[in-house]
Amino acid sequence: MKTYLVTGASRGIGKEIVRALAEAGHGVIATARSAQALRELATAYPQNVVAADADLATDSGCAAMARFGPLDGVAHAAGLLINKPFHKLTDEDWQTMWEVNVMSAVRLARHLSPVFNPGAHVVLIGSMGGVQGSSKYPGLSAYSATKGALSVLTESLATEWGARGISVNCLALGAVQTDMLAEAFPGYKAPVSAERMGAHIAHFLSTAGDLHNGKILQVALNNP
Repeated sequence: MKTYLVTGASRGIGKEIVRALAEAGHGVIATARSAQALRELATAYPQNVVAADADLATDSGCAAMARFGPLDGVAHAAGLLINKPFHKLTDEDWQTMWEVNVMSAVRLARHLSPVFNPGAHVVLIGSMGGVQGSSKYPGLSAYSATKGALSVLTESLATEWGARGISVNCLALGAVQTDMLAEAFPGYKAPVSAERMGAHIAHFLSTAGDLHNGKILQVALNNP
């Protein structure tokens, strides 16, 4: 049994990653801000899931995760999507998405680096919006920019940590039916369920670290 940390675990893709890992027999540290949702997951999988509520938009929240080491990997599914035309996006909108989508990954990587086992696999959850050459949705300039930053962070960390046997990859997802998507695009129906995508990411996290490193892999049925 390996032990993984999953962020954004209270709902959507993060929650489904936790479920899939637990059902595969792995230990999971499930973290998000919603303590109640995490407790429900831990109750459903008492032998596999540990609830660890924290605000990963803060350095202290990220630092607290190191106590759960040693770890065999991380699926960083926490994220924020604000859908606004570019001219209506405020500095606060940009800063909030940067803190949640980028700096939480940076801080978490910094604090967890000492507690990764050799062979650990870090998976950052990106977006087709953050891939150069893909079609872009109006209203997602800030979101796409933050996801593009995750792609470059992936390549940089893979270079620095490769000698330690730690793999870092980014999965650039297309549209997935989650609460976050529904809130940003009311009425839109994505072609992939959160359950299906969560199962795929869990499998990739636990099996593909020795085959991929520093890669931004597109996981989408369309563009974007």
